[in-house]
Amino acid sequence: MSLAVCLALAWWQWQRYESVSGTWQNLGYVLQWPLFGLFPAFAFWRMRRLRQQAELAEQAEAVEEERAQVRTQPAPPASPADREEEPAARRERPAEVTQPASGEADDELAAYNRYLAELHARDQQTR
Repeated sequence: MSLAVCLALAWWQWQRYESVSGTWQNLGYVLQWPLFGLFPAFAFWRMRRLRQQAELAEQAEAVEEERAQVRTQPAPPASPADREEEPAARRERPAEVTQPASGEADDELAAYNRYLAELHARDQQTR
């Protein structure tokens, strides 16, 4: 429906462009009106596609949850000989904090901070 209305408006603008009082603005509208008419169809298609993607993501999430539940339920061992010790939980090592290799980086940072302080002071004086 919107496409039909917008095509009619584009035709009307084309007629205005071809008339004696027509301007380039009318030609611009001739090109814009069909796009305005197509936009609702595009928006509908996009919303439908996003909804389908969300449904697929929910289904995949449900499958992953089912798999996780199956993995967490251990099967009973067939005999005492088949039992294995549970591996000890691995501890996460804290990330190492690295210091600059030399004082050169600190000197550069200090010089940059002094430069910024000078700029700030100049800015405050001019205000």
